[in-house]
Amino acid sequence: MKYRKFEAGNIDVSLLGFGAMRLPVMEDGSGAVDGDEATRMIRYAIDHGVNYVDTAYVYHGMKGENIVGMALADGYREKVLLATKMPIWTFDSPDQMEPLFEEQFIKLNTDVIDMYLVHNIAGDTFGKVKDFKVWDFLAKKREEGKIRFIGFSFHGETPAEFKEVLDEYPWDFCQLQINYIDKDIQAGVEGYEYAVSKGVPIILMEPLKGGKLTDIMPPPIQKYWDSLESGRSPAEWALRWAANLPGILTILSGMSTMEQVIENIKVLSDADIGSLSESELEIIDQVSEEYRKLIPYQCTACKYCLPCTVEIDIPMILDCRNSCDAYGKTPKIQEFYDMWTVHGPSECTACGKCEAVCPQHLEIIQAMKEAAELFEWKNQAG
Repeated sequence: MKYRKFEAGNIDVSLLGFGAMRLPVMEDGSGAVDGDEATRMIRYAIDHGVNYVDTAYVYHGMKGENIVGMALADGYREKVLLATKMPIWTFDSPDQMEPLFEEQFIKLNTDVIDMYLVHNIAGDTFGKVKDFKVWDFLAKKREEGKIRFIGFSFHGETPAEFKEVLDEYPWDFCQLQINYIDKDIQAGVEGYEYAVSKGVPIILMEPLKGGKLTDIMPPPIQKYWDSLESGRSPAEWALRWAANLPGILTILSGMSTMEQVIENIKVLSDADIGSLSESELEIIDQVSEEYRKLIPYQCTACKYCLPCTVEIDIPMILDCRNSCDAYGKTPKIQEFYDMWTVHGPSECTACGKCEAVCPQHLEIIQAMKEAAELFEWKNQAG
């Protein structure tokens, strides 16, 4: 396993981090985590050099921390940096921070959390961070020895927004979504480069775009991989691209099977900065461009279309609609849609106000019809 130095703690951190957001589930259809298999996977990873485990309060129906806590029993807790997160967007009052914080310790069965993140800073949540004096609360917890390092995960929409968050406090680290497709969304490469320039270590999440870069391979994309003689899987190409980035402390992979654990350990025991040639980087750029060609609605999430008269989150719906063409209609895309959709595309009244102001001149009304057919079959069935 390759390691990178976390200077704030003088700690060598494994290049592969175990992301516990997509743990294996039982085969009975209940959606419950298979705790025995999750424990087997996490411990296997640790036994083979992984020393960073990431979870969050909201993962797996608020039970993810319990699963991780059990997996790290029997001496495994002492072998890793344990990361979890505060769901700031769920709070109505700063009084909610203390009881939730203590609940996390009980679930994780630990007396200290190494890497504590403010979860999902985006839009209005940053206002809560400041209004609720979250930094002061966490700094006090660090003084008490309850946490060691303070960071945040970012899901905002622009690099400018990310820079504002990064500049507000002396964060020990940050967590960003970056992969060879998502170079220009959220913080993007611009935000990544800004963090590097400030010397803030980066935890990279979604290197495989939640499995979209590996689950279903569109023919134009498969053609590129088949043209190479390396024998590398799509997952290996994506992980190697991420490992090639300086300033990345660890790469989180949300692994659901033991096979994924074994493959990712193998890849990130070899990949590192400079391990991709210029010609290989060009191939990845070509694949990225091919994916872009598969996207039917080139939405930039500028939000000129908002607010919608019936409160549809048009950019989010367009992203889900685009994903079906680019990556294939998968259960993960449906799950994302179900999780975040409040007002579905079937509620569109075709008023046309969004199309009148869209800088990209997108046929949004048609896209809403297509999205309703793709995602709302359960609603239509009653």
